[in-house]
Amino acid sequence: MGDFLSISLLITSVLLVSWISRLVYSIWWRPMKLERYLKEQGIKGPPYKLLYGNLKENISLVKKESSKPMNLSHHIVPRVVPFPYETMKRYGKMTVIWIGTTPCVNIMDPELVREVLSDKFGHFAKLKLNPLERLLAAGLGNYNGEKWAKHRRIINPAFKLEKLKRMLPAFSTSCSELISRWECLVGSQGSCELDVWPELKSLTGDVISRTAFGSNYKEARRIFQLQTEQAKLFIQASQSIYIPGFRFLPTKKNIRRKEIDREVRALLTIIIKKREEAIKIGDANNDDLLGILMESNCNESQENGNSKSSGMTTEEVIKECKLFYFAGQETTSVLLVWTMVVLSMHPTWQQKAREEVLQVFGNNKPDFDGLSHLKIVTMILYEVLRLYPPLASLVRRTYKRMKLGGIDLPLGVQLSLPMLLIHHDPELWGDDVDEFKPERFSGGISNATKNQGAFFPFGWGPRICIGQTFAMIEAKLALAMILQHLSFELSPTYAHAPFSAITIQPQHGVQIILQKL
Repeated sequence: MGDFLSISLLITSVLLVSWISRLVYSIWWRPMKLERYLKEQGIKGPPYKLLYGNLKENISLVKKESSKPMNLSHHIVPRVVPFPYETMKRYGKMTVIWIGTTPCVNIMDPELVREVLSDKFGHFAKLKLNPLERLLAAGLGNYNGEKWAKHRRIINPAFKLEKLKRMLPAFSTSCSELISRWECLVGSQGSCELDVWPELKSLTGDVISRTAFGSNYKEARRIFQLQTEQAKLFIQASQSIYIPGFRFLPTKKNIRRKEIDREVRALLTIIIKKREEAIKIGDANNDDLLGILMESNCNESQENGNSKSSGMTTEEVIKECKLFYFAGQETTSVLLVWTMVVLSMHPTWQQKAREEVLQVFGNNKPDFDGLSHLKIVTMILYEVLRLYPPLASLVRRTYKRMKLGGIDLPLGVQLSLPMLLIHHDPELWGDDVDEFKPERFSGGISNATKNQGAFFPFGWGPRICIGQTFAMIEAKLALAMILQHLSFELSPTYAHAPFSAITIQPQHGVQIILQKL
């Protein structure tokens, strides 16, 4: 008995020492070693702090900046990404910030950004989502390697130009309903004040509901409402340090997250099963995103002998549908809301855009061919995407030791590709970088930065946003219809407060005075 106890104590002691050794290695030895290694290559930044890295300083600075609005200007970088901005000012463009125990290297050189985003082999891979992020939007944008390639191949047909042309009536219907509602609010008085931020979110949610799910529009609207609530819960959680395992506690918010996820999955499962049955009897609708995706998925399976590994499972289709909602709604809504803010700040450009729209369409509903002739509108949208890109940054991770621009990056280092910082870099765009000047894009995107390729609103390379054409068509159509019917200016109650909540959003809404033309 004594020998057994001795052996048990010995094993326990060895396991305990082993666990403590691994803990010390992961939270102290490895970070300090990486910090020295990066510093030797000229990559400096705030010192690593045990376990949390620079997270506390980052969150503290974000809270400080978000506690008050800023002046009415486009110099938004210090407010939206205060910690990376201050770090770059102090240590230079290529710096390192610690996300917990992981070093995150800031890459500002557009050529190196393109090299990272052009990677086809998963050496610079997407980060794995935490469980709260997976509830909101998994799918294509978060896969790597062969799985990403397969899903991209299946989804691609849904976003081809000829398919998008067929969706224009759905775009137009949603926009017409918005304009009619706004005109009723303006009424006989000729003007009214309105927070257009929730209005534009509702518009883009309505568009994605119609274009993604077509005949299942009513169920789709319910999914949109639930996913909007899920996004709010995620944003609240993202404003504090993520604690692994906390999601299992039966808090009110955790319970609600799970309820939303169950209801969304149940609704999507019913819709998908109905579509599968329709495909079997030859009565499939392939005029919406889901129908095209499922038809493409069926073809993929048949071409590969209907093996288990071919095509997408129902679970994977559900994830792609949730991503349709999140990406399709968020990207266009933030583009439209900042466009209305910017054109309110610069009424001369608002008038130029309106004159172009009326010259091309008159009072008729915009059509697809006419949208391609809106040169001024396109320049304005590009300049808004430069000043207010949907995402402040993209993040990648090295999955083996890699060379990048002469720098040796060890396994497990994160790379921050700060689109907002790059778009506001005076060395790339000139001393007028924070001014709204759509004429930058009069010669096209490549000439805007003298062929330096520093414009990344939708990413770059093989993983460039699959829905960018969808978003631009929707934004052009919505803006054209608004300009046809109404003029707008900022209300005195508007507080300019861009902040990063997944996408770059207006923290206190956008109060606009709408006027009847």
